[in-house]
Amino acid sequence: MTFIGAAPSPVDLRDVRYLFTDVDDTLTTEGQLLPQTYQALWDLYHAGVSIVPVTGGSAGWCEHIVRAWPVAAVIGESGAFAAFRRNGQVCFDYWEDGIAQAKRQREHLETIRALLSLSTLPFKIAHDQPFRLADVAIDIGGVAHEDVEILAAQIRETGATVAISSIHINTWIGNYDKRAMSERVLREAFGVDPVNTPSLTAFVGDSRNDAPMFGYIRNSFGVRNIVPILDKLPHRPRWVSSEPAGLGFVDIATALLEPFMF
Repeated sequence: MTFIGAAPSPVDLRDVRYLFTDVDDTLTTEGQLLPQTYQALWDLYHAGVSIVPVTGGSAGWCEHIVRAWPVAAVIGESGAFAAFRRNGQVCFDYWEDGIAQAKRQREHLETIRALLSLSTLPFKIAHDQPFRLADVAIDIGGVAHEDVEILAAQIRETGATVAISSIHINTWIGNYDKRAMSERVLREAFGVDPVNTPSLTAFVGDSRNDAPMFGYIRNSFGVRNIVPILDKLPHRPRWVSSEPAGLGFVDIATALLEPFMF
C-alpha cells in the first residue's frame, strides 16, 4: 500500500462508511475488472462500507453493475440517474423525469451527429449509445487532447453540459452532474446528514470529470493515471496511489480497511 507523497492515516479514514468511485480506468484496468480489484470491492462490502460507483457509463452497464457487484447503488450517465436493487428488481431513480430526459437526449443526439459530420477527426458516437437513457457519449480514443477540447467547446456553445473522461466526451441537457446526484443519494437514499458527509464518505477517481467529486468529498483519492492531468483540475484528490487504475484502487481499499483492523 503506497501513495505518491503523503499517505492517509487510519485516523483520517476511521469513520468512512460510504465509498463513491469512478469506474473506467479507476476500477477497471485496460477495460477489465482485475480479480484483486473485485475482491477489494467484496472486502469493503463485508467490512460494512456501502460502495456507489459514479460513472459516465450507460444505463445498460449500470444495470449489470448493480446486479452483479457488491454495491449499494450506481450513479450513471454522469448523474442522470441512480440505480438500486430493491426486492430483487433494478430500479432507476432519475434526476428529473425519465421521459423528459429521454426526449432531450434524442434531440441532443441529432445535434451531436451534425457536429461530428463536420469534423475530419476520428470522433464517433460511442458503441453503447443505444443503451443510454439520458446522455450522449463520444469516443475520444486516438484524438489529441487539444482537438477534444475544441469539440467540447463547440458542444457547450449549443447550451449543453460536457464532461470529459479518460475514454469519452459525455454530454447532456440538464443541471446535474456526478456531485449533484451523489449529494441526493446520500441525503435521500442513505439518510446522511450533510454535516456528517466529510467524515463518512470517500471518493476515488482518475479523470477531469471527477473534479466535482474531488471538491465535494474530503477523503478523496486519485489512482496514479491521474497524475498527468492534475494541473488541469480545479479540484484535486487529497491522496494519489502509486499504482494505476484497478491496482491503485486495491491500495486505496486497503487504506480504507485499515481502521477496521483495530
